[in-house]
Amino acid sequence: MAIAFQNGASSDDDGDEVYRPMAEINVTPMVDVMLVLLIIFMVAAPLMVQGVPLDLPRTSATKLAKVRKPMVVSLAPDGALYIRDERVERNNLVNRLMALRRDEGDSVVYVRADRKIPYGDVMELLGRVGETGYQRVSLLSQPSPGAAPSPGAAAAPAPSPAPATTR
Repeated sequence: MAIAFQNGASSDDDGDEVYRPMAEINVTPMVDVMLVLLIIFMVAAPLMVQGVPLDLPRTSATKLAKVRKPMVVSLAPDGALYIRDERVERNNLVNRLMALRRDEGDSVVYVRADRKIPYGDVMELLGRVGETGYQRVSLLSQPSPGAAPSPGAAAAPAPSPAPATTR
């Protein structure tokens, strides 16, 4: 920071000339320094992510996180139930979902139903899925042709209209 002094002398009532400091700070050099520091950190930050270079040992263990097919329960227009692509009888739905949960662990269950299926049947299906112990259940739907996608929408691949342009 710098303090500038006035060039000329001012006089008191007594006639004495007194130099008075100007209380202004020149901000331009400070902004220049901040911009240089910003650029230095922007360049250095990606280099710091790598961490310490190590020669890690090899192992024959399998990866912990397996890519699983999503758990989708579908209610077809004819009333047939499907888990993923496998047809399941109504009385075996809960047992089959419990077995899959035991084998694959807890995940999100996506419930799909045809639009012609009565609301009560969909709610019954949701109740039966809830009986199996899955903690997270989501309903799937198709977006309306004229509807804009929500900003926090999940990236589930589904046929959708061309993105709307904003002006």
